[in-house]
Amino acid sequence: MSDPRATVVLDDFEKPEQYTFLIDNSTITYSSSYARGSASVDLAVKLSAATTVALAGDGDAVIGQLMQVFPDNTATVKVGPTLVLPGGNGASLTLGKKIVGALNASSAPGYIREVATGTAAELGKARGAILDAGTTTAVKVLM
Repeated sequence: MSDPRATVVLDDFEKPEQYTFLIDNSTITYSSSYARGSASVDLAVKLSAATTVALAGDGDAVIGQLMQVFPDNTATVKVGPTLVLPGGNGASLTLGKKIVGALNASSAPGYIREVATGTAAELGKARGAILDAGTTTAVKVLM
């Protein structure tokens, strides 16, 4: 019998935390053309208003990962304990560093990068810790 401790698993080992939010209906929209209701699924989100999420822009506080969007303009957002988020365009992704929002090569929001520690405004928004950045399109983050 193999030793279960010999395999490193960075996926959720406990029940993932997911909550329902309203969507901003601008950066995140519902479309029945997509299996989980939006082209924005699996991207990083921020709070844009009370109980409302939008895709995280550059330097924004990331609260979670968009999991599904529904026709009534609500969405399920996974907030932890671990998330898998895409890195931004040319983003620095150092193990152990906290994250903030970033843009992709087309300047679209919903991506992540490590916090710029020399930028005081970002330090108050940064959270989590990068666990594995081996695949920049699927960065594992502990929230």
